[in-house]
Formats: sequence, structure tokens, C-alpha cells
Amino acid sequence: MSKKIYFAGSIRGGRVDAGLYRQVIDFMKGKGHAVLTEHVGSSGLCLEEQGRDRDARIYEQDVAWLRESDLVIAECTCPSLGVGYELAYAEHQGIPVHIFYNRARCQLSAMLTGNSYFHLHPYETIDDLLIELEIILQQ
Repeated sequence: MSKKIYFAGSIRGGRVDAGLYRQVIDFMKGKGHAVLTEHVGSSGLCLEEQGRDRDARIYEQDVAWLRESDLVIAECTCPSLGVGYELAYAEHQGIPVHIFYNRARCQLSAMLTGNSYFHLHPYETIDDLLIELEIILQQ
């Protein structure tokens, strides 16, 4: 069954993993799922604040996508305040959340690891991540 997926990854917090995000997004789309936030994998995103009005429109669009989603997949190796907010919002809405992170590059906040609501998926390679993601998408 095709799912509507909200993919969360760092934008203003840092774009070091943008290529990884693109691979994950392309993988999910290749499996027939709709990724509502596929722009997160784009290399051309503006990292600067856009002003209160423009940022308000971004916020409204993102929470609309969250409410529409069946599942949140988050790559949290690069810390991001926005991603943290999205995860809390998804939890509040009762949307299943799967958090991926490269265990060699980061340690997640206790606010994530200590919350039993979140499904945590440490990985070492992109292949490890994709194997686990495929299992999740088949559920």
C-alpha cells in the first residue's frame, strides 16, 4: 500500500547530508510512496531566514503536510531545531515516527532516545539505512 511520507532532514541546521536525503527520498519514491517533502533532498534550498511572512507560509505548509502524512521518516544525524519540532508535532498528532542517524557521526538528544514513542534506527552505511527503511515501508 502506498504511503504519504513526511521526510524530515536538516535545512537551516546544515546541509552536509543533502545528498543522503536525496538518496533516501528517491528510494521511497522508487517503492511507490509519495514523499510530501521531497524538496528536502534538493541541493538548491535557501538556508537563510526569509522574513516572518515567508517563514510563516513555510510553517503552515509543513504542518499541513505533517497532518496529511501516514508516516514520518527523519534523518537526524545533523542536528536541527526544525526537525525536532516536526518530530514533536508528529508525536502530538499520533503519526508514526522513524528516526535514522549515523551512530559514528552523532549522538541523539536524550529527548529523542528517551522517548519510547519514536522508533530509533542507528546505521553505519547507507545500505544499512535502506535495508531497514524497506522493512518499515512494507509494514
